[in-house]
Amino acid sequence: MKIINNFIDKEKFKILKDKILDVYFPWYLQEGVNTAGDGHFQFTHCFIDDEKMRSYRIDILDIITERLKPKKIIRAKLNLLTKTEKIVEHGFHTDVENIVCKTGVLYINNNNGYTKFKNNKIIKSEENKFVFFKSNIEHTGTSCTDEDYRIALNINYF
Repeated sequence: MKIINNFIDKEKFKILKDKILDVYFPWYLQEGVNTAGDGHFQFTHCFIDDEKMRSYRIDILDIITERLKPKKIIRAKLNLLTKTEKIVEHGFHTDVENIVCKTGVLYINNNNGYTKFKNNKIIKSEENKFVFFKSNIEHTGTSCTDEDYRIALNINYF
C-alpha cells in the first residue's frame, strides 16, 4: 500500500474538483453501495467499466491519468455518498473480480469518512490524497457526518 498526499498539482486539482462539482455534472443513483439491494445508496459517475468508455466526461480523467500513467484502465468511477447521522461502513469488498491489478482511490473532498481495510488500517478522506493497493485487498468505504457528502474516485488499472 502506498499513500501520496497532494497527488495532483494544486491548480490542476482545483480544475478537477470544479468539473466534478459543476452544477451540470451528471450523477446517477445507484441502489446499493456494494451490491444491489444492500439497503444503502450512492450517486456515481462511471467513466470506464470493463475497459470500455461509459462517459462523455472522460476528459476529467485526463488530469489523473497524466499523473498516474496507467497502461490500461479496467474501471474508473466516482462515488458520492451523502451525509449520515452516524458513519456507515458499507462492507468489505474488492472492486474487480478474477484479475489482480492495482486499485487507486483519490479523495475529492475533506470529511470524516474513510477507507478501511480488512487489517483495520484506516485511510482518512483528505482532499487530493491518493492511496494505491492491490485490487484483491478487501476494503470498505464509509459515509461521513461532518460534510454534506463524501466523494472519492476509484480507479482499477494496470
